[in-house]
Amino acid sequence: MKKLFVVLFIALMVCGLAFGQRAQPIKIGIAVPTADHGWTGGIGWWADETVKELKKTVGNTVQFRVVHSANATQQVSDVENLRAWGMNILVILPHESGPLTAPVKRLHSQGIKCIVVDRGLDDKSFGYVDLAGDNPGLGRYSGQWLAATMKAEGLTNYVAMGGMPVVIDTERMNAFFAEMNKERSLRNLLGGNRYEFANWSVQDGLRIMETFLQRYPKIDAVFCQDDDVITGVMQAIKESGRTDIKIVLGGAGSKVVYKMIMDGNPLVRATTLYNPTMIRDGINYAADVARGFKSDGFHTATRYTQVVIPSGVVDKNNVRQFYNPKSAY
Repeated sequence: MKKLFVVLFIALMVCGLAFGQRAQPIKIGIAVPTADHGWTGGIGWWADETVKELKKTVGNTVQFRVVHSANATQQVSDVENLRAWGMNILVILPHESGPLTAPVKRLHSQGIKCIVVDRGLDDKSFGYVDLAGDNPGLGRYSGQWLAATMKAEGLTNYVAMGGMPVVIDTERMNAFFAEMNKERSLRNLLGGNRYEFANWSVQDGLRIMETFLQRYPKIDAVFCQDDDVITGVMQAIKESGRTDIKIVLGGAGSKVVYKMIMDGNPLVRATTLYNPTMIRDGINYAADVARGFKSDGFHTATRYTQVVIPSGVVDKNNVRQFYNPKSAY
């Protein structure tokens, strides 16, 4: 009887320890930039909103902490604070790839699983998830839609704006021009594959479009790659009184542009996806790993695992499925 009691006691102790271990919540840290333009504002909003929604379903099994960093230096510090908090999984959209690569790699070496969204790291030789937007796809779909629409409507002259001189901008614009150049009737008024950098900025979109309007007496279409830039471009067109422009095409997918499409704006009829909801995808991925719904095998790999979120065209046929009037972007 005494032996049976000892065996039962030990079994209860083991079960109690196992239960105690299981009761420890998985901690997910989320690091995003503060808003420096509309798209990053959307990133921050979707990060907070996704955590709010997940908390309703995961109970006490998973804890979340979101930090919004004003610059790369602060983000490095914020990520270190998340480590001190006891973070098990990091979801990060780096302010800049370079300064955040070493800190993320160090966290990985300490056993923290890492999911990097949008702006990939400079080092791909360790096990993390690179959840990337489809930059070439944004350019490709934009070029395909614009070329087909211009050809169908007998339009020929266009001008183009990009973001800023970084890799993702080059990927977008190269893919855009590759499609536009397939249609020989189309003419880039700047010549060849040239374009102006609008820095994903409303103000720069206004300034550059004012210059285009002064320089070119007839413009059929404007590609400005970004839905923030559209606001400035549309203001310049309105103030000029010009009626020759028939199409203005941006990209990324803002609620402002979605609303224009839904309302039947004659110039803004489509956009292409590079949606800030990708941070939601990253957080959901981490939550699935935490709950065992997705494998954490990426962490022990000797190379990063890339997952690309596809782009696509949003127009009057599908815009309502993307429009969220509450979103910050």
